[in-house]
Amino acid sequence: MQSGISASQELASQFNTLLASDAHFGLLITIASEQLQPLKLLTASSAGGSFADNVSALLTPHVKPNEALYIILRRYTSSPALVAVTFVPDTAPVRQKMLFAATRLTLVRELGSEHFRDTIFATTPHELSPAGFEKHDAHVALDAPLTEEEKSLGEVKRAEQEAGSGTGSRDIRLSKNLAVPVDDDAMAAMKELGDECGSGLVMLKINESTQAIELVPSSATPSSIPELLQAISPTEPCFTFYRFANTYGGGSSSPVLFFYTCPATPGPKAIKKRMLYPLSKRAVLEIAEKEAGIKIEKKFEVEDPSEITEAGVLEELHPKVEARKGFSRPKRPGR
Repeated sequence: MQSGISASQELASQFNTLLASDAHFGLLITIASEQLQPLKLLTASSAGGSFADNVSALLTPHVKPNEALYIILRRYTSSPALVAVTFVPDTAPVRQKMLFAATRLTLVRELGSEHFRDTIFATTPHELSPAGFEKHDAHVALDAPLTEEEKSLGEVKRAEQEAGSGTGSRDIRLSKNLAVPVDDDAMAAMKELGDECGSGLVMLKINESTQAIELVPSSATPSSIPELLQAISPTEPCFTFYRFANTYGGGSSSPVLFFYTCPATPGPKAIKKRMLYPLSKRAVLEIAEKEAGIKIEKKFEVEDPSEITEAGVLEELHPKVEARKGFSRPKRPGR
């Protein structure tokens, strides 16, 4: 998952300064105005000082327990000499945690992956101490070699799993670290759908300020897939649960279908939504199935609602079974 954020000209300039002079020990970077921006160039604490001495003297004043930060450090004497640290503390705002995790690989690529020997994902200040770096080295020595892409993917997933705190009318706890706030109206509507009463349609959205799951107001329940598509927003992401009454092959059924739509619209807000909704999808499904008792027959994930067709839905619900042909012994030559 990529966030669409790029490096600023100021960052490129300060990074080149870091590369050009051994007197500079590191560079602190943040995300501001939808760009990677430099915060401070770190100068070595003393001439000939060790990496451990520089880390102890320079990082402590700048690392805050509730604020995400990128830290580039000169750690090795030979090329590639740099290490890229993504510091995302557990107490940082949820949106910030997701944004920094999703942009981590972009940072390395934009500055030039050939300059970095290692990348580290840290969640506590202790991991950025000399002892923390030694522990990381010991752990890496035991791991099987991974590509940069594989390491980044694993650590972004780790950040996604940890990003889930917020406030709301009710918190549904799915695990030790994940709590998703759900409005009472949204929970009531899902339970009615699970009990096969009330409306056959429940559409949910995420409040960007509170990260709470909210109910999207809807009118009458659609009687067909084309009518359903008229109700789903073509510009805003949405989680939709729909009880689809249909007849097929002389029989009738009313399965509950789940549609996740996330239109590709431009703008910085759209970028954040395209990060937030995928992270929340699993939680929404678990809430629907475990808390509301909804039995979901089929799940559909598309960018634009127009990609959904009734023929495609019916084909998923009632796949055609090809008749098996019997084995025919080949004729003998001459007959």
